[in-house]
Amino acid sequence: MPQLIAPDVRFHASFLGAMKEFLDEGSDPNAVLAHEVEEFGGSWHEPDVFAAYVARQHAESLEDGPRPEGWVPNTNLWYVDGDTYLGRLAIRHRLTPFLLELGGHVGYAVRPSARRRGHAGAMLRDSLPYARRLGIDSVLVTCDIDNHASRRVIEANGGVLEDERGLRRRYWIRTGL
Repeated sequence: MPQLIAPDVRFHASFLGAMKEFLDEGSDPNAVLAHEVEEFGGSWHEPDVFAAYVARQHAESLEDGPRPEGWVPNTNLWYVDGDTYLGRLAIRHRLTPFLLELGGHVGYAVRPSARRRGHAGAMLRDSLPYARRLGIDSVLVTCDIDNHASRRVIEANGGVLEDERGLRRRYWIRTGL
């Protein structure tokens, strides 16, 4: 059964396959993936480099952890089924002005070959207790105005539309039941 877990080196081969799918699809240049591909993409195949990448994924949750300038601490989780990497999710511990407008607390991506199977909705649902443990009572989740699949995922998880800003829809989801 698919589950959210902390990043782990045992998913190395499946992770590489997923990254190839994302790259073949043409990832958003503003997405986290683009930043990671720029830094690690040429050497992810090397076990030591991948292990360092996984360690950094864990360290990004620390207040003084390594991350790009201006980024806030975030908890990175991978969505896996057995030995298969299905996607990723990040919970940003607080909002900057940019995240309040565009990014929100939670960002997620499902590998292209695993889409349309309910994984995004399950990932978002399963992330809410993690956010609650971080002290976040309501998470902000955003999506492009024309991304109807993401809109359905957010609304199915209790997302309440606050507004539209530019090309983004902004929703709030309570983390407690």
